[in-house]
Amino acid sequence: MAFFAQQLGIEHPLIQAPMAGASTPELVAAVSNAGGLGSLGVGYAEPQTILDQAARIRMLTGAPFALNLFVLPDNVEPDMAAVARARVRLDALMEREGLDARTTLPARWAPRFSEQFAALCEARPAVASFAFDLPTPAQMQELKQRDIYVIGTATTAAEARAWAERGANAVCVQGAEAGGHRGGFLHAGETPLIGLFALIPMAVRAITECCGDVPVIAAGGIMDGAGMLAAEALGAAASQLGTAFLACPESSAAEAWKHDLATAEDHGIATIRSFSGRAARGLRNRYVEAMEGVAGELPAYPVLNALTAPLRRAAAAAGRADLVSEWCGQAAARVRPQPAAELVARLMHEYRLARRTLAH
Repeated sequence: MAFFAQQLGIEHPLIQAPMAGASTPELVAAVSNAGGLGSLGVGYAEPQTILDQAARIRMLTGAPFALNLFVLPDNVEPDMAAVARARVRLDALMEREGLDARTTLPARWAPRFSEQFAALCEARPAVASFAFDLPTPAQMQELKQRDIYVIGTATTAAEARAWAERGANAVCVQGAEAGGHRGGFLHAGETPLIGLFALIPMAVRAITECCGDVPVIAAGGIMDGAGMLAAEALGAAASQLGTAFLACPESSAAEAWKHDLATAEDHGIATIRSFSGRAARGLRNRYVEAMEGVAGELPAYPVLNALTAPLRRAAAAAGRADLVSEWCGQAAARVRPQPAAELVARLMHEYRLARRTLAH
């Protein structure tokens, strides 16, 4: 654990998950200033926005931070008949719910990854993390030439091995409990959903057998310092927490979303495809239930994500959290609303207390 933190130049073996759409430069800087590694999710951002947000973080902290991207093809060519059917369903839902918004056909379904990647390299964060696929060998080489530490996201031992073989400096293993989008790439659909505490030792073994000592980071359902210590006992070098930071004032999650986290029931959190076209963990709300019967017919990510954007914006503006993507991990109800720096201090106090308790 200490060696991993030393590698990154941080004090604590704690990473704030990127959480594209909910993380902010202020949240990232607060975590990094408190000794953890703040991470900004820029998977939805255009290149100039990436540069601007990285500059904003540097105005707020001189500590290391991470930028996170989704590895996607530059060009998306969807089935336009399926797009048309999805638009009819989404427009009808918005009309029923009284939202003054309708779907549109965007000029582009998502930012081009190659252009995002170039902006990330120009921004030159201490750490770059990736999900949804592997960067090319040439892209990995470019990151290494810029001394950018690379963290890859894996949902299985095979994916962890693939990242290690591609040259990642560390691998973040995402258990089934983790909130937000599934970061995997070798397996189709919503599967596999491997629990974190089963996945950690399997990933450590797979990586060690092929590539030696590559740190593994644990993500999924960890909400306190005791959970961090438990992950360490299974072989993790650090823990990545996302939902724990969603309720912080520095998070840009809508207030209604933050409120719903505190009252979330464990059986009300599910793997959802109907918001973005890609499996993601979050609250089963009114929208999810309304689209349940047709979720399998909707376009894949990033097409559906672009189509539902007007709905999500209008619902957020109307305070309708039941119609937005309320991403969260399995233990969402354990959120503790407080400033991010205070939460980091609390987590590390709990971690040290748990370690002392086990030592007696």
